[in-house]
Amino acid sequence: MADGDKLLKILQDKLYASVVSDVLDAQGLHDQAMSARLRPLSPESRVIGRAHTVLTADVYARPAEPYRLEIEAVDTLKPGDVMVAMTNDSQRTCFWGELLSTAATARGATGCVIDGHTRDVRRIIEMGFPVFCTGIRPVDSSYRSVVVDYNVPIMCGGVRVSPGDVIFGDFDGIVVIPREALEKTVDLALTKVESEDHSRAMLQQGHLLRDVYDKFGVL
Repeated sequence: MADGDKLLKILQDKLYASVVSDVLDAQGLHDQAMSARLRPLSPESRVIGRAHTVLTADVYARPAEPYRLEIEAVDTLKPGDVMVAMTNDSQRTCFWGELLSTAATARGATGCVIDGHTRDVRRIIEMGFPVFCTGIRPVDSSYRSVVVDYNVPIMCGGVRVSPGDVIFGDFDGIVVIPREALEKTVDLALTKVESEDHSRAMLQQGHLLRDVYDKFGVL
């Protein structure tokens, strides 16, 4: 297993979005949490993986090949990728659905994050494929938007995402870990979780919050 894969496994098994956000703050990376408008389809959903980015634009007539780059973007997903789509918060279109989730699962992708809408929600939930989005709508994209590029830097949920950055999302929200900061972020987060565990134990024993914070420095 490559070092990067080991770090992703630690994220999966031992960490959560809030503690990752805290240690990104500690590194001076203060704008890595996506907008609260992006929510998981299911409270149990967690998404962890490397960003495979997509950029879409609204259209007002059906193109001759409406799905061409969308199909390319999905077919080039790699194991461990998270599809991250920028629709500029489109209110017209619906970027994701059941068949794309099925194709992404078959490619080994671990989830999808969209600053826009999805559909076929019951089937996606039944599949267990993690999708985070801003809303649910039944419409097809072919008359409303096109993919204009993929594997390029984008803005999603107010955060700049580059291909290969690490996406970490759970019920608290989504954070973006720049790929060059992954190792340090995981190390700091593990240390903070250990301090939180000690703090929790002391609080459960009835120690004052002031004393516990002074000892461990975490809240």
